[in-house]
Amino acid sequence: MQALARTAQQHGVTPRLLGAVEAVNAAQKQHLFTLMTRHYGGAESLRGKTVALWGLAFKPNTDDMREASSRALLAQLWEAGARVQAFDPEAMGEARRLFGAREDLQLCDSAQAALQGADALVVVTEWKQFRSPDFAQLRTQLADAVIFDGRNLYAPAEVEAAGIAYYGIGRGRSLRREALA
Repeated sequence: MQALARTAQQHGVTPRLLGAVEAVNAAQKQHLFTLMTRHYGGAESLRGKTVALWGLAFKPNTDDMREASSRALLAQLWEAGARVQAFDPEAMGEARRLFGAREDLQLCDSAQAALQGADALVVVTEWKQFRSPDFAQLRTQLADAVIFDGRNLYAPAEVEAAGIAYYGIGRGRSLRREALA
């Protein structure tokens, strides 16, 4: 999108529609963090939490993290005082290059390893291997039993039936949380 906008500007065209699309894309990168802060009752409540993050790349089958929403989410989580345990099938090397060694980031060897000791799961990239987790098992692994699904990979009713609070993009607040409130 940005490359197309730059090309238009180089040819003397003001790409207003592309600018609007870019603004929407930027706002969407904030949405997962907003869902998390609503669930936990504010950003300050994320301090000390451990978040399992599945997917770092912009899209599956690449290690490209240039415009990845994971980058914005990582920065927000770190700013809030959360610790992240991340896994991506392709982008681990790129993540090491971008972020280096940090106490608040553990790059894991598998999706399962990222769940060890995690409070919540966030799915950022729609890799095939993330599509069919065992929700009953996830329920026992996640201390806070909550999934933030940035790609709407999961059927909310199936996740909720396993006793896990579920938040997807455009799907609103978890049905389970509403019932408990």
